[in-house]
Formats: sequence, structure tokens, C-alpha cells
Amino acid sequence: MDAPSILGLIGTLIDLIRAAPQLGRLIRARESFGVSVDTSGTSCVVSLGWTTYGIITNQPYVALASGVIASFFFLITLVALRLGRSVREFRITPLWFIVLLVSGLSFGKNGLGAVLSISVLASNIPQIRVAYNEKNLSALSLETWLLSLSGGLVWGFYAILKQDFSIIASAFFQVTTSAIIIALKMFKSSNDDTLGQELAAD
Repeated sequence: MDAPSILGLIGTLIDLIRAAPQLGRLIRARESFGVSVDTSGTSCVVSLGWTTYGIITNQPYVALASGVIASFFFLITLVALRLGRSVREFRITPLWFIVLLVSGLSFGKNGLGAVLSISVLASNIPQIRVAYNEKNLSALSLETWLLSLSGGLVWGFYAILKQDFSIIASAFFQVTTSAIIIALKMFKSSNDDTLGQELAAD
């Protein structure tokens, strides 16, 4: 097994589990504070796009991982909506579905790959906005975003070896946006802990 295959397998394994902590946290907590359904919905759409890209470029690891992650993000979206998030939050999801569909149909794998390379920005920016604006991020899973960061690094090395610039760009944006979400989650959690200790001391 060569290096790209090993990295592809590792990336696939990470993607198979990376959304599971978020889904589990929503189900256990029975609340959706801090979770963006626009991010989960767009992530589902983008993952379906990557599934298609993996199939047409003969990259089975990309197709398999993306197909599984699409189903997880679909479930996260449904559960978060059931727990109180609003359908009015969907802004990027329907727009990005149309963008991916038109680019794929009009320009084939090159057009689809070009749009997919920046799609992680479309997916994760709503979550950055929610994490920045909302005070309560208790339902947002730190584990999911740590896995997202790790997966981005693995797929980045995979893409460098495969010389696939669409995946390189996507991995870069995934690492960057995941790191921002992790920082916001940790910063707000530490502030909540400090506030709690101060209140207990009073």
C-alpha cells in the first residue's frame, strides 16, 4: 500500500467518525445551543458533491468518506431542527446546492472540483458566525471540530501526494475554519468556567 492510499484510508476513517460526536451530543443533551443548521445542511450538500467528485475522478476513498459524512450531517440537521433551531437559518445551503449542481453540469469534474475547493468556507462560515454571536455553545461538539481539523491535515497531505489542487485548497480551508471554531468554543467555555467560579466564590 503506497503513501496516498494509507493517508486516504486514515482520512476516510476520520471522516467516518468525525460528525458522530456532534450527533451524539445533540441526542444526549437534547438541546442545540451553538449548532448551526446552515453549516450542517451545507456540509451535507458539499459532501454529496465530494462523493460525486470522488466517483468521477476514480478516488474511492474520497467518495466513500464523503458519502458517509453526508448522511451524518443530514441527521445532525434533522435533530438540531427538532431541538429548536429554525429553518430560517438556512441561507447558504440552498444557494450552494444550486452552485454545485450548475458547476458540475456545465463544466464537469473541473468545474465541480473548483467550486468544491472553496465549499468548506461556505459550509463552516455559518458555524463560525453562530459560535461568535451566541453565548451558549454547550451543544457544539469540540470533538467533532478537532476531528475535522485532523481530517483536514490528513487530506491535505494526501492531496499533495496526489497533486489534486482542489483537495489541497479544501483541506487548507477546512483546517483554518476548524481551528477558528475550536478557538471560539474553548474561549467561550473557559469564560463560562471562570464566571461560574466567580459566582460560586460570591
